[in-house]
Amino acid sequence: MTEEDRRHSVAGEAHLIVDEQARAEAEAKNGLLQFDLACHMIMDAIDRGAGWKLRPSTILSLHRAALDGISPYAGNFRPAGVAIQGSEHVPVEAFRVPELIEDLCDYVNDNWAEKNAVHLASYIMWRLNWIHPFSDGNGRTSRMVSYLVLSVKLGMLLPGRNTIPDQIVDNRNPYFNALEAADKAATQGQIDLSEMEALIERMLAVQLAVVMEAATGKHYLGDGA
Repeated sequence: MTEEDRRHSVAGEAHLIVDEQARAEAEAKNGLLQFDLACHMIMDAIDRGAGWKLRPSTILSLHRAALDGISPYAGNFRPAGVAIQGSEHVPVEAFRVPELIEDLCDYVNDNWAEKNAVHLASYIMWRLNWIHPFSDGNGRTSRMVSYLVLSVKLGMLLPGRNTIPDQIVDNRNPYFNALEAADKAATQGQIDLSEMEALIERMLAVQLAVVMEAATGKHYLGDGA
């Protein structure tokens, strides 16, 4: 099974762009627009300080940016069930999605002071994929919301070109493995994000190491980082 085959959403959705090449080009363009929107959201949240909260509208806006012109459900929760190809996890029924998204936001907001940035980012990365609220674009949206919360919690627009979302796209298997480990723990009534937290820690180190190397001329991380 290839990386592209793992954890791929399967829904009865008609794409607005049928041609695969044109769709890929639209997805790449939208990916840049989504990241730009996330950066604006991060700076706005930092400016607002303690008054900022993660809201369902934030998640929907980032999804809309990723799927605009590609999916008829861009910026909307899925209207029906969805399966995840290559995963044993069965997402919740569609009617439960809005409430569970509210619960996700409540968890982040209620634990903002007590939990560290990596934990909150890891929770979003897993839980949003677990809920699978969209017909398409769940991974793209979860990665960007996670990155947004990580940045806001740290109080900065994170430097470095090799961003965490980019690293995941370049090598999806560790990300899929971390999701599946958390899914397995959830079936036993536990929240175990240790594998996802370790992954985000490593990727954050890689992103920031690029800045340190540019500033000092020293090499900080080996190929296994």
